[in-house]
Amino acid sequence: MTSRYRVEYALKTHRRDQFIEWIKGLLAVPFVLYSQPTGVFDTNNFNMAQMSEEAHRRYAEIMRDIEVMIDDHIANQLDASRVPSKLKLLVPTIGNFFTRLPLEAAFKFQDRKRYISSRRFVSPSFNDVRLILNSAQLMAVTTHGTLRLATFDGDVTLYDDGQSLEPSSPVIPRMIDLMRKNVKIGIVTAAGYTTAERYYSRLHGLLDTIASSTVLTPQQRQNIVIMGGEANYMFEFNPSATHLLSPVPRERWLTAEMATWSDSSITALLDVAEAALRDCIKNLNLPATLMRKDRAVGIIPSNPTVRIPRESLEETVLVVQKILELSVGGRDFDNKVVPFCAFNGGRDVFVDIGDKSWGVSVCQQWFGGDGAEKRIKPEQTLHVGDQFLSAGSNDFKARSVSTTAWIASPAETVELLDELADFMGKKLS
Repeated sequence: MTSRYRVEYALKTHRRDQFIEWIKGLLAVPFVLYSQPTGVFDTNNFNMAQMSEEAHRRYAEIMRDIEVMIDDHIANQLDASRVPSKLKLLVPTIGNFFTRLPLEAAFKFQDRKRYISSRRFVSPSFNDVRLILNSAQLMAVTTHGTLRLATFDGDVTLYDDGQSLEPSSPVIPRMIDLMRKNVKIGIVTAAGYTTAERYYSRLHGLLDTIASSTVLTPQQRQNIVIMGGEANYMFEFNPSATHLLSPVPRERWLTAEMATWSDSSITALLDVAEAALRDCIKNLNLPATLMRKDRAVGIIPSNPTVRIPRESLEETVLVVQKILELSVGGRDFDNKVVPFCAFNGGRDVFVDIGDKSWGVSVCQQWFGGDGAEKRIKPEQTLHVGDQFLSAGSNDFKARSVSTTAWIASPAETVELLDELADFMGKKLS
């Protein structure tokens, strides 16, 4: 049973997505008006099919109205001189869209799977809306566009938290299928390893399958890179290497913007973050040890069997993030300050140089080419991850450079890739 504390905690601003919550609120009205909970008792005067049909019609109308508002928002974002869109006024935190979102079609697709319109006691949920948005985005980058690059988070997206991508994972054949269709793959992970061996241990199932695949051409086997530490270490596939990966020198893949980050600025930022983390360990009495790397700093449990409370991890993220923003202006990219990402990894907290928006951008440049004209465009890119809340979530920033899909488990990633293959197949046929 969900406790009142957990319900109230989930309603905190830093734990919510305002766009999804707004859509939920709109869908709650027809649910209240058209659902018939008394039909459970009064079966004589109750028509389930009629109730479901009416609820479906109203839900679809609302989704179509939101779709029109997003179209208007896109028109406004292309003309900076115009007043804010209606959607921006209603949902102030809304960002830019790189594609249209066919929400009505996506709702109908998900309603056939989840029977949202047939429910009498449970209104459209956060997960319902999240999956509708995912389907709409998949439709947009396939049926209404061309997908050229798919990037993935690691933990909780491709494999369970702290685990590895084993040969038996159902996600592997689906990723191979994407590569066979000449979609480039980037695994953009927070794991900041400097050696190929560590990444091979986490991804060996996929890498071994690529090496032995008979359906991929030699060129298609090169259509995958590993971007580690958010945006700090790149490895490319190499069938002759011991661990099937070779490190790529930083000067080969740094974007022009990233090349301006000086070593002294990076060190200064990590020094401030380290001091803030030490204060959190002391003030919150955390059973944690500080870990400093060349491009990151964080805290990990002193004893691997001890789990730091979620609230303490999120408090640490928010404190460190605020201190860094006030100290070095970390969110103002225009002042040439090094950007950073402070995130809650579930068992630890880390501050990385850069964030996943930079990691995805590197993949867009690597596979597309230097220069804005050659680089793979945001509307041709899909980033799949599990952390999209505004604080302590390192996939959130990817929204600024690509379309995104928000999943909650590796099983959902498999379902998402099946949907993607289905939509890509319909376009080809």
